[in-house]
Amino acid sequence: MASEKHFDLVVIGSGPGGYVGAIRAAQLGMKTAIVDRNKLGGVCLNWGCIPSKALLHNAELWSEAVTNGQEWGIHFEGVTQNWSTIIDRSRGVASKLNAGVGYLMKKNGITHFEGHASITAGRTGDQPCSIDLLKADSDYYHGTGEGVIDHITADRIMVATGAAPRALPFAPFDHDRILSSQDAMVMPERPERLIIVGSGAIGMEFAYFFNAMGTDVTVIEMLDRILPVEDAEVSKEALKIFKKQGIAFKPGHMTTAIDRTDSGVSVTIANAKDETKTEVLEGDAVLVAVGVSGRFDGLFADGVDIDIDRGHIKVPYQDVDEPTYETSLPGVYAIGDVIGPPWLAHVAGEEAVTCVERMAGHHTLGVDYNSIPGCTYTSPQIASIGLTEEAAKEAGHTVKIGKYPLTALGKAIATGAAEGFVKIVASEPYGEILGAHIIGKDASELIHEFCLAIRLEATAEDIISTMHAHPTMAESIHEAALGVDGRVINA
Repeated sequence: MASEKHFDLVVIGSGPGGYVGAIRAAQLGMKTAIVDRNKLGGVCLNWGCIPSKALLHNAELWSEAVTNGQEWGIHFEGVTQNWSTIIDRSRGVASKLNAGVGYLMKKNGITHFEGHASITAGRTGDQPCSIDLLKADSDYYHGTGEGVIDHITADRIMVATGAAPRALPFAPFDHDRILSSQDAMVMPERPERLIIVGSGAIGMEFAYFFNAMGTDVTVIEMLDRILPVEDAEVSKEALKIFKKQGIAFKPGHMTTAIDRTDSGVSVTIANAKDETKTEVLEGDAVLVAVGVSGRFDGLFADGVDIDIDRGHIKVPYQDVDEPTYETSLPGVYAIGDVIGPPWLAHVAGEEAVTCVERMAGHHTLGVDYNSIPGCTYTSPQIASIGLTEEAAKEAGHTVKIGKYPLTALGKAIATGAAEGFVKIVASEPYGEILGAHIIGKDASELIHEFCLAIRLEATAEDIISTMHAHPTMAESIHEAALGVDGRVINA
């Protein structure tokens, strides 16, 4: 075993929560180390947020140039796809950013350990937290490692190990025909028929990508509408648009069995309201996108107990005024996906900074869990923040709605992006913005005007009185704000 090393803070996990927290700790003067059993950058950078956007951009290029090029007067003949190049470029993007995180660690004087961390003790009295480093196995999401290769101690530990895709209990991932999102990212060949279980952001992004590239896609959703966390009007509009693109949907259906066949998979579904009504779907593969669970297998050594809640490490955070994110194990903190929803990279980063700054005794505003933006990077994109119309009414607000269709927006028409709308949920009588929902081109960029508005408790009138450049997609926000008071100009 190598010699012991002691740090002010050891961060376990190097995703957008872990590496951000490590950098902030170093900025605050802490002697900091980061441990990861795989590549720096975590799931988001290597297998999620970033490489998936590279794939989605391929789909947008193909759709705009090849599928819809003729309406622009652009004609292609004999256009083909090089699937391996598409996948390789996505992996190259991840590798480049992975190297960038390594550079940031060195720049900030953070010690990087590659291995599987096993917490052997929390802080007790004068004794620091204790971690064994084991040789990591090859499983990116799971595994406990083997053989102690080093030992380190720390005043504090911050766990930022993220989450792993959740399999259906009767159909574990086989990484061949029953796929996780990671498997779908590197399929050696484009499937002719793909079945997707789950219509959340991950399921819909892959549905859009594969459908745009030429795969027959069917999406199964247990609830009665797709993208169920979104405003009901957004879900309805999304269903209409994606059906038009050629994606088939089975809302209100449960997946009851998945079987391998000689040619692919057989997926049995049942009506959620009448389970006697069943149907069998055939495909080359099935992607299971039904959510994630906290990833902390093998993180705590035998005899080290920590409170767990529904598959995640338990910390008091959303119901506490100024959470520190400390777990039930003294000296051990946890942030990001491993502590539960919302499973978003930007939330992990904000929690990490808050956690580290409060360790250092700083007063910080912390995370506003009532105003977290969420984005789905299909085409058109979907973005939202704050309350849906239904949730606002359930919370007792008297609401007024401003809605503006992109079919009336000059920039949207000119660029062939006139599908969708902007919707504002505001309160009576002052027009404070409670929520905002966008389906349309660049929604993931446009939503940030609403992020700032809600953070500053702005009203619809504040947006109305803010000049917006013409012609831009952002004018739709101005028009939707006018709609709150029933005075839309351009519709």
